[in-house]
Amino acid sequence: MPVNLSAAASFMATHARVLDRRRFELLSGETNARAVLTALDAYLNPDGGYGWGLEPDLRAPESQPGGALHAFEVFEEIAPDQASNALYLCDWLASVSTPDGGLPFALPVADPAGCAPFWVQADPAEATLQSTAFAAGVALRVARHDRAVREHPWLAAATRYCFRAIRELSSAPHAIALSFAVQFLDAADDLDAEASSLLDHLATFVPPDGLAPVDGGSDGETLRALDFAPVPHRPARRLFANGVIEAELRRLAGEQQDDGGWRVDFASYSPAAALEWRGYATVRAVSILQRNGVA
Repeated sequence: MPVNLSAAASFMATHARVLDRRRFELLSGETNARAVLTALDAYLNPDGGYGWGLEPDLRAPESQPGGALHAFEVFEEIAPDQASNALYLCDWLASVSTPDGGLPFALPVADPAGCAPFWVQADPAEATLQSTAFAAGVALRVARHDRAVREHPWLAAATRYCFRAIRELSSAPHAIALSFAVQFLDAADDLDAEASSLLDHLATFVPPDGLAPVDGGSDGETLRALDFAPVPHRPARRLFANGVIEAELRRLAGEQQDDGGWRVDFASYSPAAALEWRGYATVRAVSILQRNGVA
């Protein structure tokens, strides 16, 4: 499974936004946490949340739960270094959560230009499992090395909301919500014994081959096993039949394009987002392959 990291670096230099270039450099040991966090600060708002297109298809400046997801991803990547802004992000998330601890899919935007319709049309008063799980799941991974996040009341409330919502599922949720719920429980397994039984509950909805078509997505848009269980030696890996992960790692490595980058299989809602997703996808691919001993 050869991966051309030099070509990937050239792709990032040519096409990717500064944040993802810095994240890529962090993977290769060519920069440090401070440089990555400085790039992330460009998306920070005075309220402690993140906007400004940190989620590429949500280009509005307002802080959003989707921005929180991507900020927490960076906070995880810089471990064992910690980000002081992680505490303020938790404060902001608490301020926009519903009384039951959930997060709305998205908050209102003043100018929807360049934003995907599903972000703009979301009900800001209704909490969803997808948004709460995507923020809380990666926050739980950050919490392993950041005490301020681990002890924050927002994370405790969001975790309770996700446990309750997953426990009440009687049919398969949307594929993307399912993937974030699995990743949430995978992260929560270290902290709460119930996570294991709830992961078994979700296993009834996850195809053994990991192929989960995305309803309402682009033609052929499909989540795969590595979207559910990207990290080796974690509980989510038990959801898949023998050989599935190995085959997906070979597939992922083989998807590197001639220009050195990786692509996504979903639609982008602006020319800027199309390129930004490719940079994001390239960092993700190299990170997953490295974690699994391939790149």
